[in-house]
This record gives sequence, C-alpha cells and structure tokens, in this order.
Amino acid sequence: MAGGLKDDDTEEFKGLRITSLDDESDEEEEQNEQDIVIDEDDEEEEDEEARNSVVLGFVKKPKTARSLLRHFFPSKAGGVPAWLDPENLPSGRSCFCDICDEPLQFVLQVYAPEEKQSAFHRTLFVFMCTSMVCLRRDQHEQWKCHQDKPSRSVKVFRCQLPRDNPFYSSEPPKKDSIDPPLKAGAALCNWCGSWKGIKRCTGCRRALYCSEKHWVKHSRTGHEHDCQRLRINSQLADSSSDETTPAVLLKVASNNVWPEYKIIQESESSYETDMPDDTVCSNSLVSSNRTDDALMSIAENFEGDDDRKSWASFHERIALAPEQVLRYCRIPGAKPLWPVSSGRPSKADIPKCSYCAGPLCFEFQIMPQLLFFFDVKNDVDSLDWATIAVYTCEASCDASVAYKEEFAWVQLS
Repeated sequence: MAGGLKDDDTEEFKGLRITSLDDESDEEEEQNEQDIVIDEDDEEEEDEEARNSVVLGFVKKPKTARSLLRHFFPSKAGGVPAWLDPENLPSGRSCFCDICDEPLQFVLQVYAPEEKQSAFHRTLFVFMCTSMVCLRRDQHEQWKCHQDKPSRSVKVFRCQLPRDNPFYSSEPPKKDSIDPPLKAGAALCNWCGSWKGIKRCTGCRRALYCSEKHWVKHSRTGHEHDCQRLRINSQLADSSSDETTPAVLLKVASNNVWPEYKIIQESESSYETDMPDDTVCSNSLVSSNRTDDALMSIAENFEGDDDRKSWASFHERIALAPEQVLRYCRIPGAKPLWPVSSGRPSKADIPKCSYCAGPLCFEFQIMPQLLFFFDVKNDVDSLDWATIAVYTCEASCDASVAYKEEFAWVQLS
C-alpha cells in the first residue's frame, strides 16, 4: 500500500491526536437536483485544503492485545470498547437498539482530542445493532431528526476528560508499560464485555450482565456448569464481590464479538494521485482485488445513473487506499465522501446538539470495507452499508453527562 502503515508504537498525547478532517470528493457531475435535495455547496469542487486534510484509518492486528487497553488511549475496531471514563458508562435505553431492544454491539472508537482543556482526552464510540432489518428501519428513522426520539440502531457516544482527571496520569503512557490506570472501572457484562453489568446471576452471584437477554444467552451456552462450580467452591456473600473491573484483558463469553484491530492513521495526501501499481499492497492484510470485488459488488444494486456515476467517482477516490475503513476530517465545512447520490442529508436534516443546542459538524465516516475485516458474510440479510457518517458537537460542549450521544447518518447501498 502506498505510504505504508504506521508502526504500533504508543505516542505521546500530542502525537495521538487526530487533527485532520474529512472532505467531499469532486464526484458529482451536474447532478439532477430533482432527484435529491442537498446543499448548494455540495456541488462545489472540494478545495485543496480539504483534500489534504483527510486522515485515513486502516486496521491491523495489534502486536499485543494489551496495547489496546484504555490507559493507552487507543483507536480500535471490534472486540470490546476501551471506555475513556470507565465508571460513568452509558446506561438505560442508550445501550439498546431502539427497534428490537437488543443490546448494541461495539463497532469502533476513535481517539480524537481537541485543543480544549476539558477535551484533552476525547474519544468517540460507535455501537450498532447487528440486524440488517433494524438498520433498514434506522435509515428511515434518521430523517425524523427533529422529532424528540427517533428510533435508532446506530448510536455514537462522545466522552472527554481534562488532562488532570481521576482515571489517568497526567503524563503520557510509556511504551510497553504494565502500570495500570489510577482507578479501576465499572464491572462489565460477562457476555458482551461492553456495557455495565447491572444484573447478577442468581446462582453463582459472581457473573454480571447488562441485560436479562445476555444472562439468558450465557446460561444457554455453558454458564450453568461454571455457575454450579462457583457455588460449590466459593460461598461468597454479595458484599464480597468487587463491583469494579481493573484494566486487564476481559474474557468475553460471546462468540459474536467482531475481531479486534488497532486503527492506525495515514494522511490521504501521502498517497500518490495516480493509481497504485501491483506492488503497492504487498504488505496488506488482504488482496486489493478482494476488497475491490467487495466494493464493486454493491454497485450491482444501483438502478439510477446518478448513483452509478457517484459510486464510480467514490471508488476511484478510495482506490488509492482500498483498505481504508475510516475517513476522518474535522475542519470547518468538512463533508463525507458519499458513495451514492441518493440518501444524502441536507443541512436541515442534521439536528442540533442535544446538550448545548449548538450545531453539529461532520467528523468521520465508517467505510463498508470494515465489514470485510469483521468477516461479515455477503448474504442477503447480512449487515451492510454504503457509509456511516458521524456528526458531533462543533464546540465539543461540556455537559454533565459523561457520555454524550451524538448523531450518525446511515447511507445504505
């Protein structure tokens, strides 16, 4: 791959910051305004500053799983979240798909601090329901952004902390350090490893779950044996069970958690403007032909010429780095690189911040290539998307709640 992939080393806080933003491609050629209502500036050719500000995210297997623990402030995909604030996790309905009521599954997190005292550490977390039925429903619900509570199956949370906080040292983490963070976190669900454990197994009194559904799933897949062993070997009272989880690798019972990767970053401007030759991807995780095939198969579903033209331009843009799973850009006026012309939001479709009523701005988008690395099958009912664009509070406002829910726009192919 042109430009190569960055190494695994943990950098100082400043080096960890993602400070670029995403852009829109020069994809549209006299798009039919009657087919889609978009902003006039969407038709303008993107400027050089925007193009040069895009940071691409790629996934790679970490050298050690420990490097993705929360006190190293990772950007990561799959596995379980490395919560920034480990105690005050999202709760209630925030943890569930609003459509089917299943607990949401962790997709990825992006460490993206701001030049703001209260956001010295800042991480964005993306969760979603794994049901394609719910995702299709979600796509319709997102147009209801001006209603009080649209039902969503994709949710984004923003958490930020000042440099001096009760959870981490004010000094950057040392490479290969085995020192734990200052405080342990809330005990997590033994099944999914993502959400706070609020329900205790009535048998062993040790296993904790985020919901009764995950308790039932664990019981049906082998916990009954462990539960009996724990009851016999340790007659522990409720008060003796520790309600915190230290920063150690959490063993998750579920087999449905997506494979875990570290997200590394590379400036899009570091790639050549010409199409790469056959030797570029010699060190890639997968063959570029396989990722190209996966992308182009989506185009078979398009019926309109506008979508085909848009997709061709989108594919040409990302072909320089076909394994990109994320595009990050947070400069003023940044826009996603839309794969298709239909299903794009106008400015009026993006809601205001739920906490300060200020504007939301585009920050990053998740590419469909991530599904390939998650080993999602290409079946009729398998999870699929063209892109997921994430919009966050432009001011990164400070609200009392630790995890502030932001806005995701789903575009299906």
